[in-house]
Amino acid sequence: MAEVTEDGVRQALSKVRTPEGVPLSASPALSGIVVTNGKVYLSINVDAAQARAWEGVRIAAEDTVKALPGVASALVALTAERRAAAAAPSPAPAGGGGKAIDVPGVNAIIAVASGKGGVGKSTLSINLALGLRDLGLKVGLLDADIYGPSVPRLAGVHAKPEVIDGRTMLPLDNFGLQLMSIGFMVEEDTPMIWRGPMVMSALSQMLREVKWGPLDILVVDMPPGTGDAQLTMAQQVKLAGAVIVSTPQDLALIDARRGIAMFQRVNVPLLGVVENMSTFICPHCGGRSDIFGHGGAREEAAKLGVPFLGEVPLHMRIREMSDAGIPVLVSDPQSPQAETYREIARGVRASLERSAAGARKAPRIVIE
Repeated sequence: MAEVTEDGVRQALSKVRTPEGVPLSASPALSGIVVTNGKVYLSINVDAAQARAWEGVRIAAEDTVKALPGVASALVALTAERRAAAAAPSPAPAGGGGKAIDVPGVNAIIAVASGKGGVGKSTLSINLALGLRDLGLKVGLLDADIYGPSVPRLAGVHAKPEVIDGRTMLPLDNFGLQLMSIGFMVEEDTPMIWRGPMVMSALSQMLREVKWGPLDILVVDMPPGTGDAQLTMAQQVKLAGAVIVSTPQDLALIDARRGIAMFQRVNVPLLGVVENMSTFICPHCGGRSDIFGHGGAREEAAKLGVPFLGEVPLHMRIREMSDAGIPVLVSDPQSPQAETYREIARGVRASLERSAAGARKAPRIVIE
């Protein structure tokens, strides 16, 4: 198989013309090319006002790169950023103000987020999705963690999405969930050496260019942290609410506060807080040990006036089944651990209903 190089990709892109008639390879809009094991990723960065004119360039660039010998797959990210003004504007409210990404076929989108990595957010995300499924809802799960996609392993799915009409992807399906992840398109050990704009463009494509639905709820497993990608996602997607995941110790709670503050800043309703790895249950004697402390997330939720959704123990069975790609709600649906996740799902649904009811109770203006 022919070796794919950055120089070879750049040379091929010289045949693609920008709206001004300049070869794309010579345009300053071409901001990054990454070649990894025959997979090519590149970013085109333009002003938001020019985005529509450049969409055809993005498609042509992607088709050109895919046609190169040795290219297994190609993803071209078109990033449209507004030029900075003299003073930064306040964040637009969620679902209003700025131009939010529209996701046809999805009734509500909820984010599962954490202030830091390593707190079990992805395991919570897939089991929450399954818990909502058990409540009779049609549910999808989007793995938005570009740098560390976990859904392919957690769901036991390693196929590539089918593409229809040249650009729209069909979500994969397992356990009655619609699934999408960048991990379906790259090898598990491939590093994603992407800048923030490339990440946001990829997320936008996985929302807009996937044939979702009909879904009652799309659960989004967010990247950990509260950086630019997370804030932009919260601002540009019409989120019905967010679930914050934390472990009980003080260090994790500090980061959880940042996550809560971020969603409050962009007016995304907080559906609740989950304490993960709340206590360790010994598989031999059934005894419990509070390795990371206990109850910290519950206390933090009460302090901030945010619903507390429940405690998930650090249990061997949850870890084993997650690694095996058979989540505990599928492998042990009658277990206490599965019921814990279903109880969290019931709490999320109740919070969504309260939030929707509050939004409907707009003040009535009476003119006398």
